[in-house]
Amino acid sequence: MFLFLQLIWCTLLFPAAQPKETPPVTIIKIVFTPDRRPEDPDSDSLFYQPHRKLQWSDFKATPPLRGPSAAVSYTSFAYEGSSLHKKDTLQINLTLQVFFIKGASWVKSFARDNYALEHEQLHFDITWLVALRFQQRIKSMELTAEDFDSIIQYQYIESFREMNKLQEAYDRETNHGQDPAAQKRWKGLVGEALAALTLEGALTRYCNPLSADSSTLRTFNTAW
Repeated sequence: MFLFLQLIWCTLLFPAAQPKETPPVTIIKIVFTPDRRPEDPDSDSLFYQPHRKLQWSDFKATPPLRGPSAAVSYTSFAYEGSSLHKKDTLQINLTLQVFFIKGASWVKSFARDNYALEHEQLHFDITWLVALRFQQRIKSMELTAEDFDSIIQYQYIESFREMNKLQEAYDRETNHGQDPAAQKRWKGLVGEALAALTLEGALTRYCNPLSADSSTLRTFNTAW
């Protein structure tokens, strides 16, 4: 099960608007970098690493006594930004942060098996997928020096909504992992979607928000 994280407002540290007499910026360069800080055992945040899978020991919160869920993963994504203006180029540096909150994630004792852990891992993978699609969307846009900040923030909000819809669809269609066939189908679809993206740039040219209101296949085969 996925627990929604409150929307994170990301304020970019950009310079004040240029005086009118300043020549307009002719080149805008977007540079994305994943937040791959070394894992800190004392930190409550676990940043996404493709090779580092979730472990039940990462689920630190105390589960409720009642409720239908056997486990909850608290994941989300955000970005931090800065800019560098040099000659005719404005370089926008964005650090992509995809994280799992240990202190808000929990599992009941009877659910500590590999199958349930795989279900929770895919929640984390979906968050990573949406973050990469956010990156792709920004890199495909024509930004200007006057409005790039507001456009990036708007696209972040749209991607956040997309993430919530996908997480809801995943839990609904797999019955929170209780349907093995649906679980296997989602694992394959998420894997294929991730394989089509890279950190350096997406293989697809355009990216529209995924529609998680339809069937799984239509969700992941949205025309880009």
